[in-house]
Amino acid sequence: MFLAGQRWYAAVDEPVIEVRRVDTLVDDWPTLLWLLVEVRPGAGGESVWYQVPVGAQPQRPAHLPESALLGRLDTPRGEAHLFDALADDELAIAYARQVAPDLHPHGVRRLNGEQSNTSLVLDERYILKVFRQVRPGPNLDVEVTEALGKVGFGGVPVPLAVWRRNQTDLAVVRRYERSRGDGFELATSSMREMFNLRRPPRDCKLDFAGEAHQLGEDIAGLHVALADAFGASPAAGDVWATDMSAQLHRVAQGRLDTERIDAIYDRLRDATDLGAAIRIHGDLHLAQVLRLQRHWMVLDFEGEPARPLDERRHPSSPLRDVAGMTRSFQYAAALSLRQLEAPDRELRVLADAWTVRNVNAFLAGYAEVDDAHRLLPQARSSRDALLSVFELDKAVYEVAYELAHRPELADLPVRAVERLLDGEDELPEGPGPADHAEDD
Repeated sequence: MFLAGQRWYAAVDEPVIEVRRVDTLVDDWPTLLWLLVEVRPGAGGESVWYQVPVGAQPQRPAHLPESALLGRLDTPRGEAHLFDALADDELAIAYARQVAPDLHPHGVRRLNGEQSNTSLVLDERYILKVFRQVRPGPNLDVEVTEALGKVGFGGVPVPLAVWRRNQTDLAVVRRYERSRGDGFELATSSMREMFNLRRPPRDCKLDFAGEAHQLGEDIAGLHVALADAFGASPAAGDVWATDMSAQLHRVAQGRLDTERIDAIYDRLRDATDLGAAIRIHGDLHLAQVLRLQRHWMVLDFEGEPARPLDERRHPSSPLRDVAGMTRSFQYAAALSLRQLEAPDRELRVLADAWTVRNVNAFLAGYAEVDDAHRLLPQARSSRDALLSVFELDKAVYEVAYELAHRPELADLPVRAVERLLDGEDELPEGPGPADHAEDD
């Protein structure tokens, strides 16, 4: 079936699928229809709602792949072939005009790799992001970036137009930012050069430490702006522990030591030096940041898609985002090693050196933004311990993600969880965000 073949579809057991609404946006050939589709588990449970723009025309659209085709339908005008409208240039542009009537794009290019949305580049000037899963109320990515724009923070793509129906955000148009690449692309390029040369990362032309330092500064600035836009409140360790435990038991599937992990999370319930709680990015990693000429731009504020929406809205510590990025450095190095045919000990040592160097540079950059310190735990030991707990939570989430999407890589975060558990009685080595040591 069409839905099951889409990356943005969250599979459920024995799904019951119902089309709840059909609107005609373009009443000609090719026709543009807008469908609101409800998917609920056959055994009961919460429904997931999708918007599905559908095209219809008399001829089978030979230019589209099989995954974009829905089938055929008899209509008063004769037989129609149905297909994903956003896969067709003409109808994708027609949809874009619904979102931003003042734009008159002529060209469209699709971005690949997204899990829960569809993004289209219009005339290489704008980017249209279509939210496939929809919920009543503002979309987190729109809500947060609009608020950051109002406080003058320039490190996020501010919406130019938002399409809302019945108070539900369906799509957003922003300026398309040309960049040198996302953080993951630049980091893995740095490691490929290092592996090829077999030289320490500091001796390589593509050494990433300067980029990591700037990224730390920019993320700290983001957290200050988020506190300004949404306010800051005292930390709620019991809420954080409850959310972490709920996620752990949703995804563990017998792969993790849940009792031991829960015991670590429970330490938050009685902790006193936890800093402030603010709105955060919630799914921060290297692929969520673009390197522009002078700074990094942060994308996609929808949070981790496997967590319930109410959990994603909970204010949390800035260190949760910091942990997401430190884990991303570690993950990028592990994945780069995995892609080598037969990495020897020297290459493994270089990968570790790259990780330590760039994590330290990132944390040092973060520490240079004085206004961010008021949001963090006051004691160095508290900062380090809380960062370690959030790294554990992130690694647990990564296990769930890989089991669902890339099961052949699930051993990478599983081993990360095991390493974090092995070091639970020791404070993490290396600098904390507010007190860093010199890099070697």
